[in-house]
Parts: sequence; C-alpha cells; structure tokens
Amino acid sequence: MAMNELEANAYHWMVDMLESIEVGLVVLDLDLRVQTWNGFMENHSGITATQIHNKVIFDVFPDIPKAWLTRKVDAVAMLNIRTFISWEQRPYLFRFRNTRPITGIEEYMFQNLTISPLSGPNGVVEKVCLMVYDVTDIATSKRALERANEQLEKLSMTDRLTGLLNRGTWENLVDAEYERFRRYGHTTTLVMFDIDHFKKVNDTYGHLAGDEVIKRTAEVTKRAIRQSDSAGRYGGEEFGIILPETDAEGAYIICERIRETIERSTVKTNVADITYTISMGISQLDDRPENYMQWLQRADEALYKAKEGGRNRVVINK
Repeated sequence: MAMNELEANAYHWMVDMLESIEVGLVVLDLDLRVQTWNGFMENHSGITATQIHNKVIFDVFPDIPKAWLTRKVDAVAMLNIRTFISWEQRPYLFRFRNTRPITGIEEYMFQNLTISPLSGPNGVVEKVCLMVYDVTDIATSKRALERANEQLEKLSMTDRLTGLLNRGTWENLVDAEYERFRRYGHTTTLVMFDIDHFKKVNDTYGHLAGDEVIKRTAEVTKRAIRQSDSAGRYGGEEFGIILPETDAEGAYIICERIRETIERSTVKTNVADITYTISMGISQLDDRPENYMQWLQRADEALYKAKEGGRNRVVINK
C-alpha cells in the first residue's frame, strides 16, 4: 500500500474516531473562532460543524462567561501548558441539557473541561483544544451524598417531632451565648416554658394527640421568633428560647405573643379538639450566674413561679 494511501487511511480513522468518541472536542483559534466541532458537540448542542465553523464561540453561546474563558485561553496559549477545570469549580461551560435517563434528576449536563495548547510547525501556539467530558453521573452521585450528609447532620441537631433544636444542640448554644456575654457584655435573655397540665392531655386524649399539641407549640414558637433567635425542645413538653440582643422587657413582649396565640388556638386531632395554655419564665443574663447552667436554673425558677401563680402567664426572674 502506498504511503499516501496509508496516511489517508490513518487520517480517515482519526477523524472517524474524533467524531464518534463520547467526549466533546472543540478547537478554537486565538480569536476564539471555532475551527473544529465534533459529533458529541453537534449531538448535544443541535448545531452542526458547518453552521458554527469560524464563528466566535460567544456569538453562538452568549451564556459562556466571556472574561473567564478568554483569560483561561490566553494563559494556555502564553504559557503553552494544559489546564483542567472540574465541574466542582464550574458546573458546566456549555449549557447542554442532561439526556441520561439514569441521572435524569439533574437538569443540565455537568462537565469537566481540559484546555490544551495546539502548536504549529514553528512551535508557536496557534490554537487551543477544549475537551468537554460529561461527568453528570459522578456529579449527581456526589451531590446526592452531600445532600444526604447534610440531612443527617440536620437530623442529629434537631428534634424529630418538632423540627426545633434538640436539647444537646440547644444547650451548647446557651453555653456559647453565656460566653459571648462574658466577653462582650451584649444583652441577652433566656426563656424556658412548658405546656400546662400536659400529663392530663396525654391521659385524656392519648400520646398521639399529645404529640400534636407539642408540634403546634413548636410551630407557634417558630413563627414568633426572629432568625437570630434559637428555639429548642428541652424535654417532653418543655421548651427554651435564646433571645440575643434582647432585654427582659423585649422578651416579655415576644413571650406574651406566643402565650396569647396558644391560648386562642385549637388543636384539631382525631380524638378531640384540644385547647391548652403554657407558662413561661424569663431570665435576662447578668453577672450573677457563674455558668450557663445557673442561667438556665434562673429561667426555670421564673417558670415555676409562673406555674405557682396560676399558670398561663409569663414571669420575669429579676
């Protein structure tokens, strides 16, 4: 076989391979005009090589970050080195829809990108090659794992029934708020409260109905507090709230809002419609508590005074 024929066959095989591989190949000149556009790119973009040839890539794909890609291409051409961009750095360069049935939960194709210099016979870089890899499967799996880990972390910090912080997490925040006060002296107040006669609710209507009462209490509390506040379920029917940058009088207003809302509300259950009340104790932090546990105790003392005073009321421990 003649040499020219061998070279022609080799060229044909190479072109056929470049057209059929499951990797996007895009060759750009240094003015970022498209010189090569393989079958992968045609299939996912719907644009043929003939249609895009010699066009500036940004004119066809205006959503590509122009300054970013230009800077990357200039660096590759100037330094004559290859660069790699992971999907974790930039999810995709070309906004192609995800067409994989297994990973169809993602709307767009996640891509890794390699930019390589292409030199002419004189060794000077004349073009760059973009290799686009579909890594949607990898990205989907990792993102799903991250979401699962976030959910597990959230579950480890929150009470399952109410969605409030659990006791351990909330107590840690009380300790941190106590230390913040010791260091900076910022005003901060603690609230402890519980559901009046909750044992009677459970004994009369059952524990499932009791759970609905607890959930309603948590919902009312979450709606009444600010984003900077922290509410937690301290025990069965006992709750706590940390109110940073709030004095006892400000806390009293918030607590009255919660107490009145609960007093006026009715919890509808399969057993009966339940009305109930809560008692609340407030303790603004000062220099007397020697640790956060003593601060908690002062709020608890105020709560007990509210109960001894007839329940369904708010008491400040001064």
